Amino acid sequence: VQLVESGGGSVQPGGSLRLSCAATGYVASRYCLGWYRQAPEKEREGVASIYDDGKTTYADSVKGRFTITRNANMLTLQMDNLEPEDTAMYYCVASRFGDVRQYCSGGYHESWGQGTQVTVS
Repeated sequence: VQLVESGGGSVQPGGSLRLSCAATGYVASRYCLGWYRQAPEKEREGVASIYDDGKTTYADSVKGRFTITRNANMLTLQMDNLEPEDTAMYYCVASRFGDVRQYCSGGYHESWGQGTQVTVS
């Protein structure tokens, strides 16, 4: 599975962005899909994840502002009411049998996208 993100950009605080992640190749059942982000000089952190049964997990910092959805081989992250603290490089991940409660970690056949930059200022 190859993943390609798009939709990043620059926005003012309070604005919105929609990130997309297109998966090429066969995304079989029992795949966890998720988003991570990494800000300069900070560790990568899980943002949101979704399993193929629809179960989702969100980081506390984005609950109520971000929404993760999936449709076939497309993953999206709707980001509303953005804050400067949301500035980071965002990556999508796909992992078969990954733990949705832990942002898809612990699975196998893991794939990562190349990242898309989000800047809020």
